[in-house]
Amino acid sequence: MAGFEQLMLGTPRLLLRPLADGDAAALMAIFSDPAVTRYWSAPPWTHLDAAHAMIERDRRAVADGDYLRLALERHEDRALIGTCTLFALNPQSRRAELGYVLSSREWGRGFMHEALLALLDHGFGALALNRVEADIDPRNQASARSLQRLGFAQEGYLRERWIVGDEVSDTALYGLLRRDWLARRPGPAPSTPAS
Repeated sequence: MAGFEQLMLGTPRLLLRPLADGDAAALMAIFSDPAVTRYWSAPPWTHLDAAHAMIERDRRAVADGDYLRLALERHEDRALIGTCTLFALNPQSRRAELGYVLSSREWGRGFMHEALLALLDHGFGALALNRVEADIDPRNQASARSLQRLGFAQEGYLRERWIVGDEVSDTALYGLLRRDWLARRPGPAPSTPAS
């Protein structure tokens, strides 16, 4: 799979772009917030080294096309306010998993919905995905509503799937098919690469 290091997606309020070295402090602010990581698969960060490690992992993975994580940079002030990711890319089945995180200061303003519309258009278009899946903590009702608003359907429930620190949590599995995405999306269908 081709690399994603030059990929940039635009929305009315955001630029979605690969992470850069200068993003470490903003990432630390997001991932060290217990409210943000409440339903995450890892505890809050406690050291800036975690941000640098994420950026370095992304640099290699994005160049190799292993996964696609994009920073959400707000146009008005160029602040990094979150990330969205397509990972576990399976070219044979044309499937990927979706991940996302947003600064708690930006919750309820529609930024993540805007970013995920662009990312899913890219996934179902340029990446020719047939299916995108999401795994969330079922207690995270805001995330469930976000996925449902995008057209995802809950397809499964796995008991005690995650243990983060001392907390055991379940998983709600969601899925979205390309045909369902195209039926819901206004405007022209995302283009797919020529075979």
